[in-house]
Formats: sequence, C-alpha cells, structure tokens
Amino acid sequence: MIPEHNYSAPKSLYTAGGTASFIFILYSIVTMVILSVYGGQPTTALEAFSMLQTNRLLGLLRMDLLTVIFIPLYYLIFLGIFLALNGQNDARSIIALIALFVGITLLLATPSVLSMMNLSDKYALAATEIEQNQLLAAGEAILAADMWHGTGAVIGSFLIQIGAFILSLAMLPGHVFSKFTAYVGIITHGLDLVHLIFLFIIPAVSVVFMIAAGTLYLLWLPLIGWRLIQIGKKSPA
Repeated sequence: MIPEHNYSAPKSLYTAGGTASFIFILYSIVTMVILSVYGGQPTTALEAFSMLQTNRLLGLLRMDLLTVIFIPLYYLIFLGIFLALNGQNDARSIIALIALFVGITLLLATPSVLSMMNLSDKYALAATEIEQNQLLAAGEAILAADMWHGTGAVIGSFLIQIGAFILSLAMLPGHVFSKFTAYVGIITHGLDLVHLIFLFIIPAVSVVFMIAAGTLYLLWLPLIGWRLIQIGKKSPA
C-alpha cells in the first residue's frame, strides 16, 4: 500500500501525463506492427524516394512520422512523474528532468521524414540526371544524420534514458510509486542504456537489449499512466 502524499501540482498536469502514457502505448504497438509487417526505414535515398512515390502514407509511416507526432508526449509523462515525486525539492530529480527535456528536444530535431518527402517530390520532377544525382546526394546526407544514425539523436537517446533511470531510482522509497514500478523502470531504462552502449560495440547484441527494453515499456507505461491518473484525482483542481 502506497502511503498518502501531498500532491501540490494542478490536477490537469497529472492527468495529462497519465493519459499521455496510455496514448504512448498505442503508438508503441502501432510502430511495432509497422516494423514487423512493412519493415523499418529505407537504407538508401533512392529507396526512400521510391517508397514515398509508390505509397506516400506507408512511406511516411516507415520513416518515423509517428515519432514526430507522439514523442512530444514524453514531455507530459516525465513532467507528471517529476511533479508526483515533488522533484522541485530534489536536485537529483531536477537534473533528471533537464536531461530528459534536452534529450527529447534533440531527438525531435533528427527525424528525416519531412525533409525526405520534400526531396522525393523534387526528385520526381527533376529533368536531368545531374539534378537527380544532386538530390540523391542530399538524401544520403539527411539519412546519415537522422534519428537512427545522427550524433544528436544518439546523445538525445542517452540523455532520455539517463534521466528516466534517475527518476526510476527516485521512486524506490515507494512513497509515490510502488517499488514494483520503480524496479520495472530501472530495468527498462537500464536495458535501453545498455542497448545504446552496445550499439557502438556489438550492434547485433544491442538489438537483443532493445527488444527486451521495448517489451518492458508495455508494462512500465501503464503502471506510470494509471498511477498518475490516480494522483490527479487527489490533487487540487
């Protein structure tokens, strides 16, 4: 049984964070289906252009359009956790929230979907082979700096996982979130951190940690979401 706690933030912030958690679950499931059935991002600019010209909607989905739309929900989820933990009085939680917000912002700056869509349209209208080659070169440069390869995306991912790991540690006393939720968070974000480290050392092994962490998110998110909604019912209107 989690003891009563004084929740001073407005009800809407907790409720928004909890609701965002459940929406994020749907996004995660849809993304898994797209990756399993249709595959991930194209590996070359020419493949990306062809995919967008053949089926624009499917091409946009495979190139992480949903990420651009739904990753901002992380702001609400982690703000809700921070406020529930009374993080404004804890330097550790403040550092974690700053790391998270910077990481999310960096990650949002890296998806290549809109840039590739623009280049794909220009490629389709290109009158000469020289123009096409120039557009292909621009496309390759964008792919090299996107959320799967770019330095900004990798640093952003590290910051997100470090911040989430620290907030999970802050849950351990069990005053706000259950110890079970804290341990699930520690394991989930810990595995994601290990996945990022192995990405540079043994990429094939990193996939195993990524799959394990991805599966645990489907447990961690509803635990967080349900608790934030409960807290929202007890907080000031």
